Amino acid sequence: MGLVRPILVKRINNEIHDLNRYLGLSISDIPEDAEFPIILSVSLRNSPAKTSETEVAREHGFDLVLSEEYPFERPRARWKTDIFHPNIMMPGDGGFVCVKTLDNWSFGSNMTSFVMGVENLLADPNPMSPYGTDSCIRASKWYTENRPRFDAKVSYGDGDA
Repeated sequence: MGLVRPILVKRINNEIHDLNRYLGLSISDIPEDAEFPIILSVSLRNSPAKTSETEVAREHGFDLVLSEEYPFERPRARWKTDIFHPNIMMPGDGGFVCVKTLDNWSFGSNMTSFVMGVENLLADPNPMSPYGTDSCIRASKWYTENRPRFDAKVSYGDGDA
């Protein structure tokens, strides 16, 4: 059993206000009689992520879907644009997004923390935990083989510092 409808709508609208502040948007409040599920279509710009082994896109989109059981039930996310990522399925494969924020979802979680989790996931994929789709497994292999490598040298005394 979820929150009483007026309280649920108030909470969602408060979270939309927080999301507006964080993202610099002006998403309107939802009316109290809005039909569920509520779908927020989110577009990310200037957030580079691979769409193939060789191509990068700077614009991406996903839907954040809230049920009447929100916030007791975590939101669902569906990726809408092509992406080459071990933890985000291509739209044709379902578009599921594996975000730790969703795995640890609780009553105290919110939409802004989820969007921040997506931003972090784009910047720092986890190739050790891919979805089982062909594209996610290929992306996992690519990210594992092409991760940043570091070299270091220590100098001391009269060394070449």
